Amino acid sequence: MRRKVEHRAMAIAGYVEPWTGPAGRRSLSLSADRAVERVRIVRLDRDGMPGLDWPVRALEPVGHRAMSQGAWAAISGQERLGDLRRLSFELLLTRNDGRRMLLDAGTFSLLVDGGELLLRTGETETSLAVAPTQQWLQVALDWPGGELSVDALDDFRPFYCSAPFEAPAPSSLVLCSDADETQPTLNCRLARIVLTGTAGEARWVFPTLFAAEPLVNAGVSLTLHGNPTFRVTSARWDGSVLDARLAPQHYDAVHFHDTDMAGLDWPESFEVDVPERAESGIYAFEARAGDVTEQLPFFVAPKAEAGAPLLFVVPTSTYLAYADEYLPPHLYEWIGTDRGHAFARDNALRSLYDYHGDGSGVSLVSTRKPKATLRDDYRYPLCGDPHNLPVDLHLLRFCAREGIAIDVATDADLHRNGAALLGRYRGVVTGSHPEYLSVEMEQAYRDFLARGGNLAYLGGNGFAAAIAYRDDLMELRRGPPQSGRTWDGPLAEMGLALSNEPGGYLRDRGRGEYRLVGVGIALMGFTTALPFTRTEIGKSAEFDWLFEGVPETFGDSGIVLGGAAGYEVDAISAHLGSPDDMVVLATASGFPASYVDDPGKWHEGGEAERQAQRRADMCFWRHPRGGKLFCASSVSFLGALPSAGETTAVGRMTANLLRHFSK
Repeated sequence: MRRKVEHRAMAIAGYVEPWTGPAGRRSLSLSADRAVERVRIVRLDRDGMPGLDWPVRALEPVGHRAMSQGAWAAISGQERLGDLRRLSFELLLTRNDGRRMLLDAGTFSLLVDGGELLLRTGETETSLAVAPTQQWLQVALDWPGGELSVDALDDFRPFYCSAPFEAPAPSSLVLCSDADETQPTLNCRLARIVLTGTAGEARWVFPTLFAAEPLVNAGVSLTLHGNPTFRVTSARWDGSVLDARLAPQHYDAVHFHDTDMAGLDWPESFEVDVPERAESGIYAFEARAGDVTEQLPFFVAPKAEAGAPLLFVVPTSTYLAYADEYLPPHLYEWIGTDRGHAFARDNALRSLYDYHGDGSGVSLVSTRKPKATLRDDYRYPLCGDPHNLPVDLHLLRFCAREGIAIDVATDADLHRNGAALLGRYRGVVTGSHPEYLSVEMEQAYRDFLARGGNLAYLGGNGFAAAIAYRDDLMELRRGPPQSGRTWDGPLAEMGLALSNEPGGYLRDRGRGEYRLVGVGIALMGFTTALPFTRTEIGKSAEFDWLFEGVPETFGDSGIVLGGAAGYEVDAISAHLGSPDDMVVLATASGFPASYVDDPGKWHEGGEAERQAQRRADMCFWRHPRGGKLFCASSVSFLGALPSAGETTAVGRMTANLLRHFSK
């Protein structure tokens, strides 16, 4: 369905391309409900967000743009088959509200309305039957003067209906939408589409890998719009395999959703050439329209030669996963508001934490969309405090004030360049919430530590779940092995269609948080954060370099939940793979009951062990080959750094750490 952007919550919205990468051209595509008067470049990772003198050139006038939402399919070039005689396809209906188009053939159409199948020819509609959901059906249409039939593919749940109809051969063939995109699209799965004519036949069997280009058979093209979900089970799946690589024919279906969305193709409104001399960092186009100003971030990677001893890796995978989170109020209690979430709700946008209209999970996201919650002034409605980008900016601004030289790259840069990127630095620093990563990223961190590099993991709930990239797309699958999930995908569909590899937790593949950094999430809560208290080892002379100027208990203030240990916190677990020689420098315990643990974790010691795990462990580990690892083990840790004009114990400790890791 194509509709205008609703600008009630945000008068200006848009996206930057490329979102991340080296210096060079960046373009800004905007939609606005009023005239945009000024656009300039600002540097977000410095106090005051100073403006830069980089010339910004206007391109296409800013207009009130539209977005296409919902996935659908269109067949073109069917004239190569001669006179058309038959169309058949496999269909599994999911949940749909109201009237939806199943087939728009121009001269006739097939609709679903409240579960009822309707055949429309001209002005006449014929009710066929109430079609079952979550069941594979074979749909066949013959013409001219032919018949429509719908037959169940599973004898255990029989269903059949048919009706004669008179209609000319189709003038168009569009599935799951009307040809003009005026209605919400159909939530369903399709497979095995066959189009037969007097001069030949075209057959489409969907691949398990995501296909962005049209699928061509017998010279006829099938184009899938809106980025539907590949690598889902079809009528051939019998439960004997849980991996599409073992039996691709079991996964030759595609799931279409009414809130799927491909990358937008809005005209470019402005452009800038990021100069080669520019420092790596986090920048933004700042657009002003009357009394409204919005900043649209982008990231500039470092030059080929390292300019600083440290590298900060921006967790853009987590940013993208959270972008435009819907947060339905019947599931989540809002204690604050944010215009980005209001914009997402007004425009039916979805994040990778949300689910589609039929209850199935959102697994694909494009960088080419408004990321309305990715802002310096963002506040997470579940706690009313900053999250993600503004917390990481807090660190970079602190480093600039302290004179700590640090380059900036994104985890997308790391995915592309691997260990070669990290190998240029003595130390690597993470953001506050590096939860999602590709296998390529995880391997790069492993190689870096194994070659003597120093890693400062300054967040919590990091390095946990696998994602895949392709062009502007990122994919994440969720399923039963993952606790605390915000949607539930089938175990058989946790594989990634962008990369043809397993999804879910990396620890289930012998990788991930415990095997990489020795800690993993122990608790999650949005009420209050706690301070850390140093252990006996943390008070020993061995770590005086880290805790110089830091009291025994520290971190009792901060911009995230008011302390250093909170939101999501990590702890060691020998059972899950923490190194035996990892030391705990400080702990935080006594979290309120509002902090929940992972009910899926097994505790050998039962309830006593489970209660003992309700803590955050700040840790240190020396790799056998010389690399050093520090784990803050808390999403709120960076929020406990001082703002301009302040000093805090967490600030002193972090400065000590980063200067030590720079050597």
